[in-house]
Amino acid sequence: MNKTPRELETREEMELPDHWKPAELLPEPDKEPGMEYKWKRVSMLNNIDPRNISAFQREKWVPVPLIEQPKFQMLTDPNSRYKDQIEIGGLLLCKRPERYGKQEKEYFDKQTQSQMAAVDNTLMRQSDARMPLFKENRSSTSFGKGS
Repeated sequence: MNKTPRELETREEMELPDHWKPAELLPEPDKEPGMEYKWKRVSMLNNIDPRNISAFQREKWVPVPLIEQPKFQMLTDPNSRYKDQIEIGGLLLCKRPERYGKQEKEYFDKQTQSQMAAVDNTLMRQSDARMPLFKENRSSTSFGKGS
């Protein structure tokens, strides 16, 4: 029976990285397909933030249960108000379907476009032909016989 000597075996989880880097303040969760994840503030300086909690719940964010992300077991706050969920430093790990994120992005893109159009319209209304706010620079190159 050919068996590799134990000292020649390597274990990936025990190997150290090639270079040092600072630890992440908030670890990245293992992502479930079709879901997006975000850390949401539930308290600041040990004061509950009910307004923010209410806002993110209305935006379809739900707390991630600890059983879905067992690697967070040792990182969670033992005095958390959110038992069996993942809270680190007043931030609660939440998730929601990606479709809500796309709808939110589309909504804010439309808001931005309408605000930019309003600014452009205001500037163009204030523009005077004698002193335009925007001057189009046109240049041309011609080829011909040299002198």
